[in-house]
Amino acid sequence: MKTTLRFSRILIVLAVLGVLLFYSFSKEKTTSCFLVIGKGASETERNAVDDFKQDLEKTVSAKVHIVSDVNDLTDKGAVIVLGTPASNDLIAVLNEEGKIKITKETPGPRGGIWAKTTLQGEEEVIVIAGSDVQGFQYAVYDYSNEMLGIDPLQYWTGKEVTPKSIKDLFNFADRKIAPPKVPLLCYFENDVDELANYRGDLLSYDWESYTEMINSLVRLRYNAIQIFDMLGRPEFFIRPEYKELTDYKLDIAYVEKMIDYAQKKGMKVAIDFALGYQIHPMSADKATCWADYKEDWLTAWRYYLEETPLRKTDIFILRPRHQVWDWEYESSCGEDKVEVFNEVYKAFGDLVDAYKPNADKVLVCYSDGMEMWNDGFRPPKDWIVAWSDHGFGDFEYYPDTTDGYDFGTYMHAGFWLNHTVHNPYPEKVESVMKEMFSGYDADTFCLVNGQNFRPFLLNIEAYAEVCNSPNSFEADAFYKKWTEGYFDGESAEHAVASMKYLHRAQQERIGYVQHLWEIREAISYLSDSPIQRPGKLPVAHDYKRVENDLERVRFIRQEINRAVQEAEKGLGKVKRNKNFYHDYIYLPARLYQDLVDFEQTLHDMSVFKKQFEDTGDDKFLNDAQALLPQAKEQLEIIYRNRKTGDKEVKWKNWYNPEIRRPNNGFPTFQMLDQITLNLNTKS
Repeated sequence: MKTTLRFSRILIVLAVLGVLLFYSFSKEKTTSCFLVIGKGASETERNAVDDFKQDLEKTVSAKVHIVSDVNDLTDKGAVIVLGTPASNDLIAVLNEEGKIKITKETPGPRGGIWAKTTLQGEEEVIVIAGSDVQGFQYAVYDYSNEMLGIDPLQYWTGKEVTPKSIKDLFNFADRKIAPPKVPLLCYFENDVDELANYRGDLLSYDWESYTEMINSLVRLRYNAIQIFDMLGRPEFFIRPEYKELTDYKLDIAYVEKMIDYAQKKGMKVAIDFALGYQIHPMSADKATCWADYKEDWLTAWRYYLEETPLRKTDIFILRPRHQVWDWEYESSCGEDKVEVFNEVYKAFGDLVDAYKPNADKVLVCYSDGMEMWNDGFRPPKDWIVAWSDHGFGDFEYYPDTTDGYDFGTYMHAGFWLNHTVHNPYPEKVESVMKEMFSGYDADTFCLVNGQNFRPFLLNIEAYAEVCNSPNSFEADAFYKKWTEGYFDGESAEHAVASMKYLHRAQQERIGYVQHLWEIREAISYLSDSPIQRPGKLPVAHDYKRVENDLERVRFIRQEINRAVQEAEKGLGKVKRNKNFYHDYIYLPARLYQDLVDFEQTLHDMSVFKKQFEDTGDDKFLNDAQALLPQAKEQLEIIYRNRKTGDKEVKWKNWYNPEIRRPNNGFPTFQMLDQITLNLNTKS
């Protein structure tokens, strides 16, 4: 049977070769390009070939045709053979003849090749192939990036495309693309308000933006996406700040459409089976006692798996935390939480096995989950354990033992405390991930939280690179390659310098959103009013809160000023991708500087107010009042620069304060009026 099948395949391929030889000729004269795929190509393969066709059409002055039937070759042209040995008979025969080397085992899962070969000694053809479908995807997308100059993040960066000739397509040495170090690289769709809001329809997940995000992630070798906010997180329909913005209603059909799109692109869909989503919310009072409400938890999970698009989940994620709100589990009925979650993970794992046998299951040890692990919490052995950073690329805890489990990591390219402005740290990506790989074999899975995606492109790509090939990842080289891919040499150097200062300004889990909290503390003290917190008791005003920030903010201001200075130098010299330089290098540093300048003025006012309270000397009160005009001017600058925003028209509304994620609030002119009134009453 195998001999007959092989003979039939050879006859088919000989027919193909004959036609290809008839239509191929000198590369210099070629006006068409034929992409030859197998009749057995999967939907994901065909999708990748469609992308490749579009990439070629952007760069090469030739008609590009996709063919799987030899009769469809109606013109002379260059030939690129695409697919896997399983989907394309021509690739299988070339492999059997020793002209290329590509099997399921070589290079292996998610691996691939680029090759040039001749057909019966005639014109060269290009072969781009994978050991499997994902290996083929990455071989194609790598080729588009390196040979055609197509930026994987082009939708977000606007990188200009340089025209290529047909001859340029052949200007490479044969290459084997090794399988990535981490077989499951998953992107976490989390805290995405700006991405969902910037086109004007609040908390509406714009199809173009989300599909383009998925498209870029696939090109970067992410092969899974955790859908989270899109399921209707509890804040959206419960928290007052969100209810004031919009009457949130989840579109379940749209969620399913997005899941289908991601899977068509070759991505697995991961879901954290928390129980607070609007897709089917469970009452929060049932989430604090497993002993009493076990059946409610299991019933809710069954509903997910039977009645919602979550039945299509490929990777099942669970955190050992409160199952409605993302905070620590504190039992209302006297349970030991380690014992609780030993039971929970067994029960939920059994449920998953019944509905989706052989699916991946991941324990994300977020926050206190790592402490629980070291205290003896253990899921069944078929769970992958993902160890979590503290939000900014480092770990607060390390596992005392991996105990024979498959280990992975949960890392943050962006964190809620710096949600608006990125903290570039390829150096941390290099050192921390290599330590986790070498010291803990934590290479089975990596979950990367990219927040609202667009501001965090650099770190998102850095995690992709280190998870692909940690031995070849080096932070400074990555910085150089990344910036020089967009900007001219000298402007690229200033971009790197600016981002390094921006990183230095955000030491110790500090970021733009953390400064918003510190500003609220200063405003609270200056106006003698409590800080209101959603879902929690107010915080009383207290000078000590302000005092704790004084020295650190002075250092931060020094570093952020340097970041802006370097960005301005590069902005004056950049010749390529000027808008992207402004929007990604200069603008974030400037927005950060605006906020810190305002905070510094509030701190100066607070020191004067405290001196007045300690001494009763009106001079200090007058000094505090004298700074109010400066504070108002600085707040006007914050609003103006955020509303003016990006140079690229597509992103004009991105930083508008009216559509920002409301975490830690935002300073208002009414708050300054309250300060003015309060200080005046003390005169």
